[in-house]
Amino acid sequence: MKKSMIFLTLGAAMIAAPVFAAPGGKMGNADGNGVLTRAEAQAHADAMFARMDANKDGKVDAADREAARAAMQAKRFASFDANSDGSISKAEWDQHGADRQAKRAEWKQKRAAATPEAGDAEKGKRHGMRGHRGMRGGHHGMRGGHGMMMKADTDGDKAISQAEFQTAALARFDAQDANRDGQVTAEERKATREAKRAEWQAKRAERKAQRAAAPPTAPAN
Repeated sequence: MKKSMIFLTLGAAMIAAPVFAAPGGKMGNADGNGVLTRAEAQAHADAMFARMDANKDGKVDAADREAARAAMQAKRFASFDANSDGSISKAEWDQHGADRQAKRAEWKQKRAAATPEAGDAEKGKRHGMRGHRGMRGGHHGMRGGHGMMMKADTDGDKAISQAEFQTAALARFDAQDANRDGQVTAEERKATREAKRAEWQAKRAERKAQRAAAPPTAPAN
């Protein structure tokens, strides 16, 4: 199995792990005071690694990826198999579709019930989210997760040990801890987000300029 495929999948999982992708996240803040300490970041990294290490062999690799995929498929099957008889009948299939439609209708009603101002603001927020994290943004996020995983795998063995995972998580914590006081505050998290956003916008502008400056492609004969 190609190394890039292994890390793309595991990278996506790590993006969902706040301690790795954003160590100042609420999930790492055990006492709920809004300030993440280095000890909390380390503890959360260890807990997240334990969750990702499905077969408990002390590393996160392709075997864990397959286990996670199998678990996801089993969960999805169970959501259809209402009577848990190991098969999905047409009635269960239709019911699942009806439930989804009902949830969608409920969501639309809640959105319509919001004030126009709130609705417009929310729409703008969602549009911005799609622009930064949507189809293309999500793929960009996958590449970001891939890069994090590649950096974490310091010995190049296509697996992430607990020590490597913890080192990477704490390195990201230290990058956010601007004043080096051993804790990450809301202000430091905001500064990190703004710096990342500015970096992303600069790269986007650079790519746009490069495309504009590129000579037109000659038509095929």
